[in-house]
Amino acid sequence: MAPSSRERLTRLPLSAPFPILPRMSEAEAREQKAFADLVAVCRRLRGPGGCPWDQEQTLETMTPYLVEEAAEVGEAIADQNRDGTSEELGDVAFLAIFCLELLADQGGPGLAESLERAAQKLIRRHPHVYGEAQVKDGDAAYRQWQEIKKAEKGASADQPASLLGEQPRGLPALVAAYRLQEKAGAVGFDWPDPSGAMHKVREEVDEIAEEMAGDTTPRLAREVGDLLFAVVNLARKLGVDPERELRAAGHRFRDRFHHIEKRLAERGSSPTRATLEEMDALWEEAKRVLPRPSGSGDA
Repeated sequence: MAPSSRERLTRLPLSAPFPILPRMSEAEAREQKAFADLVAVCRRLRGPGGCPWDQEQTLETMTPYLVEEAAEVGEAIADQNRDGTSEELGDVAFLAIFCLELLADQGGPGLAESLERAAQKLIRRHPHVYGEAQVKDGDAAYRQWQEIKKAEKGASADQPASLLGEQPRGLPALVAAYRLQEKAGAVGFDWPDPSGAMHKVREEVDEIAEEMAGDTTPRLAREVGDLLFAVVNLARKLGVDPERELRAAGHRFRDRFHHIEKRLAERGSSPTRATLEEMDALWEEAKRVLPRPSGSGDA
């Protein structure tokens, strides 16, 4: 059977120019039209006779919307909501196009150049697909990616490039810790199995216990930070997303506390008047009666 247009494209050598595909399947034609339609909508909104709000936006004013939409994507994925995930990713795609148009207005690379750069970067960093390199598994492919990225970033005598790379200042701390550990693990600086990470968590808990005799000190605060970092590492070794699971734990806490408030109100009471024993009993009741997401534990 003849290879599809997608298969022919993935077999191109690293130095090959991007071809004009001779024939597209119906699905590929639909994808191309959908992308063109989204670009056209963006330009209509920002063009003459378009929407005043869209015309007033800048890259700076759009930044909060990018952050919000990224968070909504993560939430939809965590909820296993396929339709919601599709919708939110569509919103992200529109915002990316919108912001690239704003960038072009400022004299920066436009939509075509930005997408070309992205495609070229992916080709460079996948020599096992577009070149002659070989990797044995996903971990090896990830290490290769990091090595290529490091080489591309360059280095100087006083500022050598690091495999850890740079991180955005606004990246959530849990995500930042996870990515640091993941990058270090890719080059072998890692526990061989989760038991090592678990031992480190226990070690950090013991160190905190030793520092808890008096007031909170900078050393105690540092030990708490080390514990959080160790817990993130344990989550990574167990294949758990710590950001997602901490958010889910917060949702569970909120739901159970709302249950406590509701049940106390039925008794003519409130959390400020109830005893800890009463609220603890209602907490246990909430764990029994509230719906539990699939696969969740009894925390």
